[in-house]
Order: sequence, then structure tokens, then C-alpha cells
Amino acid sequence: MNAVPNPVDPPPEGGQPPISLAAERARAQLHEEIERVRAGVEEMLTEQGAASAEDEALRRDLDALREDTRLFVKKRTKRVERKLERRIDGVEERTERLAARIDQVEAERAAAEVRIHSATEQMLDELLREIRAIAELLTRH
Repeated sequence: MNAVPNPVDPPPEGGQPPISLAAERARAQLHEEIERVRAGVEEMLTEQGAASAEDEALRRDLDALREDTRLFVKKRTKRVERKLERRIDGVEERTERLAARIDQVEAERAAAEVRIHSATEQMLDELLREIRAIAELLTRH
């Protein structure tokens, strides 16, 4: 049986499929393996040709094992999905905070541009007044 990556761990770089795909693939492989073992046991029991109480007990045990495995896989998958959802929620929350910060920085930049423009305009107006005053003094003499 192939080793299946733990769906809780983040996928390693290199083009690995997302967690949910890996979980689905692991679930399918697990179910295939269980069915293969169950079919093999049932075939072996059929070959033996004995339909005794012991065979029925084995069938019940196999059915119980199948149900336990199904419940385990379901529980494990839900847990992984909840963890993944929390991670996604965290990323979305950080993204919203970053977007708000970017908006704030943009607003501050626009305000700074207005202040710089106003200060430059005032400085140029004052310089123009001084030049006119100098020109007026020069024209009087």
C-alpha cells in the first residue's frame, strides 16, 4: 500500500495537489484497500464452503470494521476540512487588514501630495512677491 501524505500538513512545494484533493485520493485508496481485503476474505470463506456461525461472525466483524473505518475517515476528513477552513479564514482576515492598510497609505500619500503642492504654491507666490518688490525698487531708482 502506498504511503499517503498527512492531509493536515501543508503540501510540499513542487506541484502537489491541494489538501482536499489529497484527502479525497487517500479516502478512495483506503476504501479500495478495505474492499479488496473484504473481497479476499469473502472469497476465501466461499472457497472453504463452510457457512458456519464462525463465518457469519467473521462477516459481522468485517462489516463492523468497514463501518468503523468509514466513520473514522469521515471524522478525520471533517477535522481536516475545519482546519483548512480556519486557515482560509485567517488568510482572508489578513488580506482584509492589508487592503485597509493599503487604502490608508494611499490616502496619506494623496494628503501629502496636496500638502506639498500647497506649500510649493505658497513658496512660489511669496517668491513672486519678493521679485516684484525687488523689481519695483529697481524701477524707482
